[in-house]
Amino acid sequence: MLEENIRIDNLYNAILLLANYDEAKAFFRDLLTEKEIIEFSKRWATAQLLNNKIPYSTIEKETGLSSTTVARIAKWLKKGTGGYQLILNRADSKHHPKPNYLGSI
Repeated sequence: MLEENIRIDNLYNAILLLANYDEAKAFFRDLLTEKEIIEFSKRWATAQLLNNKIPYSTIEKETGLSSTTVARIAKWLKKGTGGYQLILNRADSKHHPKPNYLGSI
């Protein structure tokens, strides 16, 4: 278990070394499969949509995630360790344009 914790810490520290978008894109593409990247991006999009008060049913339809996964992300957003909210707040404070995940909705 200790060795596993060291490997996890090592991964987090490697992520902290990324300096920009291109580095992050290259690192995560090497680290993860394309399918894993897509899954993670759906989870992040879900957190953003939940933060913007989009209904679960709309999120499920737009992301293809199950109602269980959407509910789990909602739970983590409200009562998790604060990771989602931290990054949502930072993104808002940097005035990043909000992506339009819902197309014409």
